Amino acid sequence: MTGIAKGAEELALMEAAKRVLPGGGFGNFANDIIIRSGQGGHVSDVSGRDYIDYLLGSGPMFIGHNHPAVTEAVLAQIPLGTTFFANNEPGIHLAEAIVDAVPCVEQVRFLTSGTEADFYAMRLARAYRGKPKIVKFEGGYHGMSDWGLMSLAPKRMANFPEAVPDSPGIPDSVRNDVLVAPFNDIEAAVRLIEAHQDEIGGVIMEPLQRLIPPKPGFLQAVRDVTARLGIPLIFDEVVTGFRFAYGGAQEFYGVTPDICTMGKIVGGGFALSAIGGKAEIMALFDKAAVGEDRFLTQIGTLSGNPVAAVAGLATLAVLREPGTYDKVHAMGRALMDGLTTLIAEAGIPAQCLGEPVLFDVVYAAGDMRDYRALLRQDMAMQKHVNTVLRSRGILKGDSKYYLSTAHTAADIAQTLDAFRAALGSLPASRKVA
Repeated sequence: MTGIAKGAEELALMEAAKRVLPGGGFGNFANDIIIRSGQGGHVSDVSGRDYIDYLLGSGPMFIGHNHPAVTEAVLAQIPLGTTFFANNEPGIHLAEAIVDAVPCVEQVRFLTSGTEADFYAMRLARAYRGKPKIVKFEGGYHGMSDWGLMSLAPKRMANFPEAVPDSPGIPDSVRNDVLVAPFNDIEAAVRLIEAHQDEIGGVIMEPLQRLIPPKPGFLQAVRDVTARLGIPLIFDEVVTGFRFAYGGAQEFYGVTPDICTMGKIVGGGFALSAIGGKAEIMALFDKAAVGEDRFLTQIGTLSGNPVAAVAGLATLAVLREPGTYDKVHAMGRALMDGLTTLIAEAGIPAQCLGEPVLFDVVYAAGDMRDYRALLRQDMAMQKHVNTVLRSRGILKGDSKYYLSTAHTAADIAQTLDAFRAALGSLPASRKVA
């Protein structure tokens, strides 16, 4: 990164990456840092620098890196076998734990990525209802499938419900099977669902859309209209599952869907995701229950592999310890409150957006109710602040602080000091009176 000297080993690895990886990276985070290790709420790069880690592997490391309970469970499982393509004891026990925890889940089907889970959840809803279209909300992220990449981050603002593809290579026909609504607009969402009820297979949404919290009554309104019309409602809880509460965002917000997807935390940092839902709907994965014509084929080589399952079980056991969620929410709230105070003191048009366990600073004033409102933010200011934060030992994504149970009060204090310095380095023209 500009302004941070790299050691010879890290520079050599970066050059190797440029030769063998498109763009010099994995397609995820910035390619100008190479992480060597993680411990608790911190990571270290190949050049030996320590960072407070708010990236958390894009979220899965909710109880911190190298948690002893997870490491012990994984090391005990590896000599017994790493994958079988068959039922195994840890996978069955993890399914039991998910059913016990998540309000909408009566049965579980395992996969290996959030993209897979969302893709199959949409297919499941369409198959269950026998209808071709999916409703999603503009700006909502549901993985890398053709359907998920409709109107995730459209550069052209279309009239609702027109879908806009976010990537080349997506057939034009997919656009016709996705209907797009504005997030947090009850009237528009209900009107769209009612108008297209005879062709909608399901509605998919993030309960917290990226960073945008649902307005009071919005999730319930979508739940009410889909229930009334018999349309499956899918909560994409790949990010929020087991993070907002032990029962996920559906417990946190008090609204129960028909189907949900889970990933990240549920695999304890290993490749595992899941679809869960009502037994009547999940039965489509069981040929004996529904017959040849309605049977939904789903196969995955590593689905429910025992290493990921024991990591997930160990993680959930830690999360069940009394006070765990109170502590991490309090830590996140302290960081949000501190950042808000510094923003006000500096006279910056910005605000914290999200929930205490998952949020960011958005560099814009006014109500951030949907994707189009977020387009008002000053991305140059965000980039500048994030660059200064990294130079001062704070690692975060472009648009998220992920909190973990491993972060400490000292981490929060250091982060606030770094943020104060970042705001202080902004040119006067970026500030307001």
